[in-house]
Amino acid sequence: MMPMLRLLLPGFLMLLGLSCQPPELTIGVMSFGTLSTGEVVEMVTLRSANAEAQIMTYGATVVSIKVPDRDGNIGDVVLGFESLEDYLGENPYFGSIVGRYGNRIANGRFVLDGQTYTLARNNGPNHLHGGIKGFDKVNWTRAATIREHDRVGVQLVYVSAEGEEGYPGELTVRVTYSLKNDSRLIVDYEATTTEATPVNLTQHSYFNLGDGGDILEHELRLAASHFTPVDSTLIPTGEIRSVEGTPFDFLTGTAIGARINNANQQLVYGGGYDHNFVFDREPGADTTLVAQVRERSTGRILEVYTTEPGIQFYSGNFLDGSITGKGGQTYGPRSGFCLETQHFPDSPNKPDFPSTILRPGETYATSTVFAFRTE
Repeated sequence: MMPMLRLLLPGFLMLLGLSCQPPELTIGVMSFGTLSTGEVVEMVTLRSANAEAQIMTYGATVVSIKVPDRDGNIGDVVLGFESLEDYLGENPYFGSIVGRYGNRIANGRFVLDGQTYTLARNNGPNHLHGGIKGFDKVNWTRAATIREHDRVGVQLVYVSAEGEEGYPGELTVRVTYSLKNDSRLIVDYEATTTEATPVNLTQHSYFNLGDGGDILEHELRLAASHFTPVDSTLIPTGEIRSVEGTPFDFLTGTAIGARINNANQQLVYGGGYDHNFVFDREPGADTTLVAQVRERSTGRILEVYTTEPGIQFYSGNFLDGSITGKGGQTYGPRSGFCLETQHFPDSPNKPDFPSTILRPGETYATSTVFAFRTE
């Protein structure tokens, strides 16, 4: 090809509406089913050189992430289902975006600017993951597909009405999933509101980097020397406690199952790990590495980067074998783990925790990266 033609070709392709991204990057959209309302649920498939991610509009849900093991064998590393009907049934938030407030709010209530707001109590006495019909149970709008030289992606939008699930203000949420050729799945969140409201969005994928079974031999490292202990209903007490000398010390890589059955009151409350960890960094820091998980038999490694101040590490304690997922797998206790980047649980009722209140004129903006590689 002549040098001048080589220089002009990218611009010419753009004029034609064609993509200049490397041939490894592709994006496809298809129907995944129809809701009882008649709404069509779309499945968006993002492919890069070494990874594939499928995102459906219902719940802005990550349905699958396929990456190779050290021998090049491709495996799906997130729990979930093969049909929309299954996602509409018994579903412990597999892969969903949860909100308006991810995690728990004590007694389903909070006071904001002198006014008390009452929310659904859908987790014992507490409010969990946005309530009875949170963001995981609505069909988001596919606002845009993204085709750039280094990534493919999809932007999903949901407008949460004023008063929905008891929250004040109309909240407009945009979540963008991007897949890059280096096997990074990037989740960018943005939200604006018409009234002051708490906002705490997170991604609720359950990971298993092995070839099935439980996740107890996965080695976890967290850049967190403190965590927020909870009461018997899993609401933080308000204390920020050192992990030193406790089963919550993951400052060096440790098998998830190494201490999970210790007679520690915090582990008894959650039936294992279901706790918020506090990162060792200054508030407002850029996206940094906060978690790493190794699975020795496959060689897969997951690294999590985020701008958030905390992460909920959940070891899948409430999976009880009653759910059958992909390929007929039975999801028993601890068959997947969650690393939910977030602000802290019950922050609207804990003035000493970082604020989760979004006000008109402000923009909620945060980012999390799930990066995959092998060793």
